[in-house]
Amino acid sequence: MGFEFDRDSEVVDNGASTYSAQLSGGWLIGGGLNGGYQLAVIANALRAASPDRPDPVVMSAHFMAAAIEGEATIHTRMLREGGRLATLSAELIQNDTHCVSATATYGDAAAMSTDVATMAGPPDIPPVDACLSAELAPPGLRSAAPMLERLDLRLDPSYAGWARDQPSRSGVIQGWLRFADRREPDTRSLLFAVDALPPVTFDLGLPGWAPTIQLTAHVRAIPEPGWLLVRHATRNVAGGMFEEDCDIWDSSRRLVAQSRQLARLPR
Repeated sequence: MGFEFDRDSEVVDNGASTYSAQLSGGWLIGGGLNGGYQLAVIANALRAASPDRPDPVVMSAHFMAAAIEGEATIHTRMLREGGRLATLSAELIQNDTHCVSATATYGDAAAMSTDVATMAGPPDIPPVDACLSAELAPPGLRSAAPMLERLDLRLDPSYAGWARDQPSRSGVIQGWLRFADRREPDTRSLLFAVDALPPVTFDLGLPGWAPTIQLTAHVRAIPEPGWLLVRHATRNVAGGMFEEDCDIWDSSRRLVAQSRQLARLPR
């Protein structure tokens, strides 16, 4: 495979609905591998387990332990198969530790209706060239997040004041996103994109690693080539945790993915 994301999320069929993967440290952020990257690895295993339905429609995952660089095993199980959809489960296990437990529904996005009736429009955001490149991130953040080297991320300056110790405290982070090697987005990479931006807690003046507890992603359409517009927002911080809602629009200004996750506040 020619693109880094594809190479690093590749799985090998071991038979008996079990797959192995070599998790790459290039997707490290904070104390573990990025949750969206782990979902992409699981998505490859589920796609292999349901080849007639290649696209994730919804995936819900519980993160129980931080995955690290190295070998991992994904156990899959077909729960229901019929009509245009299939529902499967998966467990990502590393060093005898259950890291992620996921349930997903798969289908064929190309065969689904393209009718759209929505009130959801993309947010106001400056053009790509007027946004701040992640290359300007503080050295400490870049060293703790090698994943940033694999992305071309341009953040809306209105919600990037946290990089200057001046967070807006609006509970929003948004920006333009694509892979640094120009890999075009698809339904599987959308599972990664919903977790690709810095935690929205940065904009609340709470920097640091925010471990995901649970994440549910809805993939609504096959994205068009080009930049993705990604918006994260939170409305509630309580009990040492926060929710983070994500919406993603493609280059045609179509809403192609949504997610909600519950995460712990940075320590």
